[in-house]
Amino acid sequence: MEFLASITSDAEPFPCTFGVAAARKGTLRIGYVDGTDRQDDWSALPDLLRGYLEGYRDLGRETSLVVFFRPEDEPLPLEAYQERFWAVLRYLAAKDAQPWPEDLPTDPDHPMWEFAFAGVPIFVVCNTPAHDRRRSRHAPQFMITFQPRWVFEGLEAHTPRGAAARRTIRNRLRAYDAVEPSPHLGAYGDDANREWRQYFLGDDNTPEAAGERCPFHAGTAGTAGAAATAAGSWAVVVNDAGQYSVWEAGREPPAGWRATGDIGTREACLDRIAELWPDPRPHTRQDRR
Repeated sequence: MEFLASITSDAEPFPCTFGVAAARKGTLRIGYVDGTDRQDDWSALPDLLRGYLEGYRDLGRETSLVVFFRPEDEPLPLEAYQERFWAVLRYLAAKDAQPWPEDLPTDPDHPMWEFAFAGVPIFVVCNTPAHDRRRSRHAPQFMITFQPRWVFEGLEAHTPRGAAARRTIRNRLRAYDAVEPSPHLGAYGDDANREWRQYFLGDDNTPEAAGERCPFHAGTAGTAGAAATAAGSWAVVVNDAGQYSVWEAGREPPAGWRATGDIGTREACLDRIAELWPDPRPHTRQDRR
């Protein structure tokens, strides 16, 4: 398999030492999804990821789940893959039956934010056929890697081991890629770091537009279409009293409320609330805006 051969190559050491170790130890897990832009074709992904997360700790610290998607007849522009990537994460969030972890911020602009599924914080990386100069993000087909945050425990922002690991990875990136390491590669928990910016890197280091929002909540136009944007426009929130409501996705919930991780259209969120909170008096359901 081309992917495994590339990350275990001795001639050209792959930059992600975690992925290399997992591939060599046999703790790397690989899955396939028979879908490109059609969300109906992604239906196997939630169960695939959920199944991996049920037993990932038994595999040891050096583990990841790599998911390949069916290749296109012709590769797409990088921007189209970027839109698809964020649509996939929104799709997973909408299909997640478990609430967002209570100790994990819901605002992507918080330095401690991370994507989560099935109650597990996960660092996510996307590789595409359109990545050329940034070879470390190239893959023969659209690919997403899910690394549980637990894998990185002990490698936090200000730990000696963490600093050494990041230094090694950056040195390998300089040797492997035809472009300098992205300025978005930071340390989890640093005030200036935003994890979501590391998930999908461009093929060069062109600065992003001022005021750019995280597409996980903001939504994007293009390949995924208006449906993806609409799907991520509302979120289900709950308070300490067990009352549920809808709230605009991307906005921090008001004091006393937290996001459950359910994201979708306003109507879909209200339907989800009906499942979570089977109150026979529908007039008590709140709409906080």
